[in-house]
Amino acid sequence: MIGIYVRVSTEEQAKHGYSIKDQLDKCRDKAGSEEVMEYVDDGVSGEFLDRPALNRLREDVRNGLLEKVICYDPDRLSRKLMNQLIITEEIEKRAELIFVNGEYAKTPEGMLFYQMRGAIAEFEKAKITERLSSGRIRKAKEGKIIKDPKIYGYIYNKETSQLEINEEEAKVVRLVFELFTRPNGRVQGMNGIAKFLTDQGIPTKKGKDVWHRQVIRQMLMNEAYIGRFYHNRWNTEGNIQQKNKRLPAGEKLPMKERPREEWIELECPAIIDEMTFFYAQKLLNESRRRWTKKGRREYLLSGLLRCGECGNTMTGVYTKNWGKYDRMYTDRKNTAGAKHPGCGLRVKADEIETNVWEYIRNYLYNPSQIAAASESLMENDTSYETEEMERIQKEIEKLKAGRKRLLNLISTGVDISETEIRESLKENKMREKELTEKLRELEETKQHTSLSQYSFQLYQEAADFLTSKGEENLSFADKQDLIRMLVREIIVFNDNVEIKTF
Repeated sequence: MIGIYVRVSTEEQAKHGYSIKDQLDKCRDKAGSEEVMEYVDDGVSGEFLDRPALNRLREDVRNGLLEKVICYDPDRLSRKLMNQLIITEEIEKRAELIFVNGEYAKTPEGMLFYQMRGAIAEFEKAKITERLSSGRIRKAKEGKIIKDPKIYGYIYNKETSQLEINEEEAKVVRLVFELFTRPNGRVQGMNGIAKFLTDQGIPTKKGKDVWHRQVIRQMLMNEAYIGRFYHNRWNTEGNIQQKNKRLPAGEKLPMKERPREEWIELECPAIIDEMTFFYAQKLLNESRRRWTKKGRREYLLSGLLRCGECGNTMTGVYTKNWGKYDRMYTDRKNTAGAKHPGCGLRVKADEIETNVWEYIRNYLYNPSQIAAASESLMENDTSYETEEMERIQKEIEKLKAGRKRLLNLISTGVDISETEIRESLKENKMREKELTEKLRELEETKQHTSLSQYSFQLYQEAADFLTSKGEENLSFADKQDLIRMLVREIIVFNDNVEIKTF
């Protein structure tokens, strides 16, 4: 039995005429027999060994089903010399390998020529990739969006190479941002929004009928909605996207962001105003704490409390206190391996919840306080970011100093395991990377937006909601939403409580 292997990628078919039909015709002529089995990889890159038809061919060769394998050209087997030699050796152990274009003698000279051809094919592939990448960057710098990014809320116009607003989807985008920034008891967090859209029967961009939390998160973080689309943001060298299509979910390779200065910013029509978008980013940074998993008992301030003594977050617990069980908030972490177990500060949930709610309700019932808060916010709306940036910068400097000390230990030959030092260096570097990314996010938020006016709007909306619904008709979820709309964090000390509003 004779096996015929052909392969073409869309790019090669368009540029070089390596059509499936042409390859098959020439390979059948070379075979000179009707007893052939065809193995066709259509639209698959030659960079990878894991190809459906090639996998079947290799399996059939190993099982002794094929006596000959005919291929149009060595670069159809692979565009990488090493992979090409692996497949060639594997086939020739059990069958005869024949090429229509590029026959070689089984001699040292023939093998040298064969390897040279493989190296040239690999070089050609690299040059094609480089030219395509350069062409895309050039077009992006001209203001063109190269291909359809498939962003919910937009359609791609091939004629102009620009994004245009899809009004029906844009309504959903605005709804997602409204539900996230002004829930008013309707939904809770990104999971709640995803469930709401699913229940409403609204299809996703791919036409699916189920929305997922991660899709909502990606929408909330997408700067295209404020008119900024980025080309060259992700490093896709090595065809990561193609490789991931062939890898199981747990083994997919992460794409890494390029340095910010390499991104190419392109304009597109905005769907969301900047104040709403950057307020959503603030909430996203704290969403993990805010939308904590529900327990058997409800805690009004869940995700908002932090111990002012040790810095740990405070969580709700139901514990025995002076002979009777009470709902409490504590900074104590009982998780095995917790880096910061906490200083043991505890406060009664009923007391602090009552005090915070009284503070919020009095605030909302007093228009003069709201106006005064607005003026204060206009003067200090970036104070939180400034404080955080200073704290992170100091921590980064400490990490750099610590790394320098570790490197000195290696050079001075101190009696410490080099493996331990290297592990410490690795942890140090990872932590610095996390902090640097956080610092970049804070710098961006501080640079691009002033949230004072938006915060004032939120205060007014919260006050209107409280007045229209009536305090006696507020549910637990209503109260929690009002508090979360206005309060960024509550710092608890031994003798007082500090409420930080947006």
